Amino acid sequence: MQLPSDAQLLRIFIGESDRHDGRPLYEAIVDIARKQGMAGATVLRGLMGFGAHSRMHTAKILRLSEDLPIIIEIVDKPERVKILMETIDPMIDEGLVTLEKVNIIAYRAHKKKNL
Repeated sequence: MQLPSDAQLLRIFIGESDRHDGRPLYEAIVDIARKQGMAGATVLRGLMGFGAHSRMHTAKILRLSEDLPIIIEIVDKPERVKILMETIDPMIDEGLVTLEKVNIIAYRAHKKKNL
C-alpha cells in the first residue's frame, strides 16, 4: 500500500477490561481496521494511568488483575481514518480518542522471496 507523506494518527485510549460483543474492545477495533484495509494498527498496554474518573490503574505486583490502560494507534489517509472512526465510535463507551496529523517518513514491507 502506498501512503501519502501527510496522514493521520488515530489514537484510542481505553481500558483492558472494555468489551464489545463479549470480546476485548481492542481486538474488535483492530479486526475492523484490518477488514477495512487500514495500513496498520498497534495495541499498547500501559503500566499505569488514569482517565476521566481519576481512578488509578496500575500493574503493581499485588494488583495484576487491575484494568490496565490500552492504547490503539492507527495511521492512514485522512479519508480512511474518518470511515474507520464512523464505524468504531459507537463501540467506545468510555475512553479518549485523539487525531493528529503525521508525516510518514517510511512505510515498508519485505517482499516475499521466491524459493
